[in-house]
Amino acid sequence: MNASHAYLSHLFSLDGRTAVVTGGSSGIGRAVAGALARAGASVVVVARGPEQLGDTVDELTADGCRAAWVSGDLGTREGVRAAAEEAAAVFGEPDILVNSAGINLRPPLGELGEDVWDATMAVNLEAPFLLGQRFGPGMAERGFGRIIHITSQQAHRAFVDSGAYGVSKGALESLARSQAEAWSPYGVTCNTLVPGFVLTALNRRLQSDPERVAALAARTLIGRNGLAEDFAGAAVFLASGASAYVTGQSIPVDGGFSVH
Repeated sequence: MNASHAYLSHLFSLDGRTAVVTGGSSGIGRAVAGALARAGASVVVVARGPEQLGDTVDELTADGCRAAWVSGDLGTREGVRAAAEEAAAVFGEPDILVNSAGINLRPPLGELGEDVWDATMAVNLEAPFLLGQRFGPGMAERGFGRIIHITSQQAHRAFVDSGAYGVSKGALESLARSQAEAWSPYGVTCNTLVPGFVLTALNRRLQSDPERVAALAARTLIGRNGLAEDFAGAAVFLASGASAYVTGQSIPVDGGFSVH
């Protein structure tokens, strides 16, 4: 190994680490799971659909990565707890937790019922809280941990019917700060990646309107909407030793959307 490779490996390698990635079978979560696995982590992907989960893990293992999947329902407390225990049983207690699972139900606020509110908060906010409660103290006890949440520009600004979705993502960023306050003195950093408009299945409804998609791209400084793979580098940084002094932060990965 030459000097530059050794240096980069020291900074960013995830060799020997174990990660749990929720929502890891599609979109940003899948890209993040792949990045962590290719950086050396043993990755457990958690989502609902066995077929997509299997495809994701097959792709990673074909690349020589160590990966497995757990099918779970993160919409109930019982489902979250069961998925957490099953995930921890695969490669051991995780060093890295990525909360990417989310639902994006966006009726106009005046039509937003309690069922949509409850479902949104359960998956987008309560599941990350419960998983943090399950894994955060163990990370702190071992002296190393990384908790990474995936939120949205709608945590900061309202557009295209933010509704309950924007509320859940704003609260998730606050959760990251509370987790950082509790556990960062013990080596556990807790941060958030903040996407702009990303071309994934979660945003399928908006993508059916070409004019709106073009307007969102024009709102960036780079001139295009995001892709799932745009999150790989930032995720590896936040999961690695390189980010040891970065915690409680919300880091936009948005092509300049948030500053334009």
